[in-house]
Amino acid sequence: MKVHTSGPIGLLGSGEYTSMMDATDRRLLAALGLARPKVALIPAASGMEPGMPERWNRMGVEHFTALGAECLPLSLTTRADAENAEILAQLREADLFYFSGGNPEYLVEILRNTPAWAIIAERRAGGAGIAGCSAGAMMMSGYTLRVRSIVAGQPPRWIVALGVEPQIAVMPHFDRMSGFVGAEVFRALLESAPEGARLVGIDEDTALIKLGPDAPWEVSGRQSVVLIGRDGERVAYRDGQAVPL
Repeated sequence: MKVHTSGPIGLLGSGEYTSMMDATDRRLLAALGLARPKVALIPAASGMEPGMPERWNRMGVEHFTALGAECLPLSLTTRADAENAEILAQLREADLFYFSGGNPEYLVEILRNTPAWAIIAERRAGGAGIAGCSAGAMMMSGYTLRVRSIVAGQPPRWIVALGVEPQIAVMPHFDRMSGFVGAEVFRALLESAPEGARLVGIDEDTALIKLGPDAPWEVSGRQSVVLIGRDGERVAYRDGQAVPL
């Protein structure tokens, strides 16, 4: 299901709910044009990590309350939760959907073809925003990697993601990626990338944002967003620069 891009979008390499993202998140909130927007905090990607969803939601409430938003911390961590009437009612009230990090494959699996994702699509078509950090950003791509399988030494494998931005494939924590995988694995990753997918590396404490349907993609944060060619060529963009996507 394609989610229309009428509201602001934020794709973060890392740093959700930290002061490093204050300026970025203020811009996303301002783009909504509301006096006190409601932010749905969705920790679903960390649903297999005991205690982490609660931790992300606590951090999210503190962070966005300080920025002047109203927070809706959701206990959405399973596919059953994505069909829960109470959670669905809260999603219908949200002006910005914010996905924290964890496992991108798990996040895709529990959201695909669910009432929760259908509501998010409907709200997005009406102007709501969406943001995701690390796994949350990967979920919004056309395709995403099974990152933990790569770290475990298995060959790169891409799966179809949820396609908020179907033309790209996000690699978060990109400035640290060489510490996760070696040069040989990275080459295999590039060679195995799905046809037509534009590979985008997003460094930590950095976001690729688009503030409206006619706005350009641009960098927000202390490091870089990198466009990566099939041959490994890299072009980096820094804070405030437009990214040609």
